[in-house]
Amino acid sequence: MRPHLFVKRLPAGERWRLEAEADGLARLARADAIRVPQVHGIGVNGTEAWLELEWLDLHPADAASDERMGKALARLHAVTSPAFGLERDNAIGATPQPNAPSEDWVVFWRDCRLAFQLDLAAKNGYGGRLQDCGRRLLEKVPAFFADHRPQPSLLHGDLWGGNRAMLAGGTPVVYDPAVYYGDREADIAMTRLFGGFGPRFYAAYEHAWPLDAGAGARGDLYNLYHVLNHLNLFGGGYRAQVESMIGRLLSVT
Repeated sequence: MRPHLFVKRLPAGERWRLEAEADGLARLARADAIRVPQVHGIGVNGTEAWLELEWLDLHPADAASDERMGKALARLHAVTSPAFGLERDNAIGATPQPNAPSEDWVVFWRDCRLAFQLDLAAKNGYGGRLQDCGRRLLEKVPAFFADHRPQPSLLHGDLWGGNRAMLAGGTPVVYDPAVYYGDREADIAMTRLFGGFGPRFYAAYEHAWPLDAGAGARGDLYNLYHVLNHLNLFGGGYRAQVESMIGRLLSVT
């Protein structure tokens, strides 16, 4: 009997996004640290691309699942690579995400994350103060890493509350990844966006692998990428938040 499946559909020209998602899920599954939906198939039918995923009965995460998630995420981040980035590009939401491998995390984050989104914002008509201050911030990015030398950890890449849940027995599950190798603080920072995870998640992660000093100060730098992406995807309602974040970052460098 054919199993129940969850099917994602996009226009055929967007098949690359589904291929990138399938690749990310496969990488997370191979890490064997945290549960993800299994990929059953991918293809194109006429004008439509499709991705078939394992059907999972999902429930909102509770405190016990949060604790298990913190431990599991630390195990995921212990999977490392010689370089930051990935050998393929993928997507963050509907936005292309360049992942050109680099041995220099500062250069990678500046060029492949912040500069890319700022360039996209300029193309979308968000100029003026946002661009002026954003370009100033790009010059100051190295200052945030004077005493921080992260290793390239396997990241989920889009780890907000809407991309995690739990199974009926409390097993944590993540999905919709934007996988690459980067500073583990970037994943942790994003968990604090849009509501955040529960306190037992952070306590369990810190117990398993304490964060470096200065992680809080770098949180806005990492989350700026995602808020810029929301500006580019969803419009000017995010402009004030972007400018406020850039202003805070400039004030501490």
